[in-house]
Amino acid sequence: MTKINTSLHSSRRKSRKAHFSAPSSVRRTIMSAPLSKELRDKHNVRSIPIRKDDEITIVRGTNKGRAGKVTSVYRLKYVIHVERVVREKSNGQSVPLGIHPSKVQITKLKGDKDRDNILERIAKGRAEKAERSKA
Repeated sequence: MTKINTSLHSSRRKSRKAHFSAPSSVRRTIMSAPLSKELRDKHNVRSIPIRKDDEITIVRGTNKGRAGKVTSVYRLKYVIHVERVVREKSNGQSVPLGIHPSKVQITKLKGDKDRDNILERIAKGRAEKAERSKA
């Protein structure tokens, strides 16, 4: 059987190297988060790269069920910080907890014209693929 995507390597070592030495532009797409059921039905898009000011709900881990707004997208560490999701240090200082974007669900998108274009483009591609599979 041949490889489906020849630009990706199937070697564990090389895949890990590619992941952890990826440039910021590639990390953006890796840091995509799934949309909620309502948004998925509305836009016909499953997931989208997360950005600051999106509203999310955490769906995995000890903070499961907590909702909030994304305060920062830390691409270097592959995590996002959510408002009010913090940990108290021993000296009383609060530190934001890093959460991986795949473990959250976007409930409200911060829209601008670039983001709307991305959503339209993905939805259009999905519609074309659906038509081709029918024919």
